[in-house]
Amino acid sequence: MSVIAPRRTVITLYSGSSDVHSHRSRIVLAEKRVVHEILEVSPGNMPEDLIDLNPYNSLPTLLDRDLVLYDSRVIMEYLDERFPHPPLMPVDPVSRARTRLMLFRIERDWYSLLPILEASESAKKEKARKELRESITSIAPLFEAKPFFMSSEFSMVDCVIAPLLWRTALWGIVLPPAAKAVEEYAKRIFARPAFIESLTRKERAMRA
Repeated sequence: MSVIAPRRTVITLYSGSSDVHSHRSRIVLAEKRVVHEILEVSPGNMPEDLIDLNPYNSLPTLLDRDLVLYDSRVIMEYLDERFPHPPLMPVDPVSRARTRLMLFRIERDWYSLLPILEASESAKKEKARKELRESITSIAPLFEAKPFFMSSEFSMVDCVIAPLLWRTALWGIVLPPAAKAVEEYAKRIFARPAFIESLTRKERAMRA
C-alpha cells in the first residue's frame, strides 16, 4: 500500500544557513510576517525531495502548496505580490521599473563579485574586494537623504543590499570614512526586528 505525503499548507523555504541569496528571501518572509517553515540545507547534501522539486538543485527554493520557485528574485517578488502588506515594491509602473533597474544594477555590479569573494584567497579576490569597496563608497551619498535606500519606507532594494553589507567584514572589506552614510544605514537595517529574525546561527556569528 503506497503512502501519499500530506500536502503542505505552510510556505516552506529550503535555505542555506549562510547563503546570501537565501538570506534575502528570509528577510522578505520576516518583513511580511508570513507563517512559514525554514528547512536549512547544506549545499553539499541536498535532500532528495529538494532534488525532485528543483531541477537546478539550487538554494533558496520556495514551496507554496503546488508551486515551486527557485530563483531568489522570483521568490521575493512572488512573496511581495502574494502578501501585499507591507508592500516592498512601488505601486506605479514607472517607480517599479526604476526599482527593478536598481536591483539589476546591484546584482550586476555587486552580487557578481560574490563568487570570487567567497572563493579561496587569490589575487582575483583582492581585486574583487577593492572593486566592491569602491563601488559601495561611490554611491554613499544616496544613503544620506532618507532612512532607507532612496526611500522613506523599507523596500525590496533594502532586502537585497542588507545581506551583502552584513557580510562585508567576513570578506575583509572595511569601508572608508567617506562611506559613513552606508555604515549608519546598515546599523538602522540591522536593528530591524525582521532582519534580526532572518538571521541563522551561522550568520549571527559572522559579526559576533
